Amino acid sequence: MPSTSRLKIGLSACFSHADPTRSFFSGKTLQYVEQSIAHWLMSSGSMVVMVPCPTGSTQRGDVTYAHYAHWLDGLVLHGGADVWPGSYGEAPLEEKWSGDRVRDAYDKALVAAFEAVGKPVFGVCRGLQLLNVAYGGTLYQDITTQVPDSFIHRDADTYDLNFHSVDIVPGTRLSALYPGVERVRVNSIHHQAIKDLSPEFEAEAYSVTDGIVEAIRRKDPAKSYIAALQWHPEFHKAGSDTIDDGAVLKDFLTAVAAAKTLNTRQLHEPAPRP
Repeated sequence: MPSTSRLKIGLSACFSHADPTRSFFSGKTLQYVEQSIAHWLMSSGSMVVMVPCPTGSTQRGDVTYAHYAHWLDGLVLHGGADVWPGSYGEAPLEEKWSGDRVRDAYDKALVAAFEAVGKPVFGVCRGLQLLNVAYGGTLYQDITTQVPDSFIHRDADTYDLNFHSVDIVPGTRLSALYPGVERVRVNSIHHQAIKDLSPEFEAEAYSVTDGIVEAIRRKDPAKSYIAALQWHPEFHKAGSDTIDDGAVLKDFLTAVAAAKTLNTRQLHEPAPRP
């Protein structure tokens, strides 16, 4: 397949902020992606591009979020640091849960830019949490602290081998992607989660043991595509007893391809006569 016909997916950056104690790139801010999610997206034949944070300068020729949103076909927000509680009107319960305020602003600006041109957005883990907050929802800053008798959703020792069961909500798009499947097994690598669901979204799956929201999707089909998972599909291994996330990836990329076709058609339509 020639590169010109492949879908171009923007992948949000993780931030490693300037740290004078670091032995390399001392005092410099690093932006990077975790390779598993890039490889998961590339497994479909899509091209993946990390979207660096623009400088914010208004000088002629500077690249903006809008430039990336126009050039790329879709956006994926992946995992990483906690969301800053101030993003949803709370103070951190503990300093260690202060999150990354800079990355929050970056992710929100990316989402707004892609939304403005009708390009699909998909979120993973932190990406789900950020989307919920960006559209007016709130989060549990720490599940163990705020949800009594909850499952341990993040275990540092087992990391991506920490699993639990999830119930898919009947009648949702996610349910349609897995006909006849009511309960699946997923990984769990998070300690924050949705508390108040944004009115923009509906929940498509819940953790069996404690009711934590595990998947969301935009309610209004007339608006651009937004969906997200709390688990990490890129960490599931083929042939394991976890959910096959290929259907979710295909659903997102089908929406990306449809939006690309629509945008191409609109670009080539003749301008209306005065």
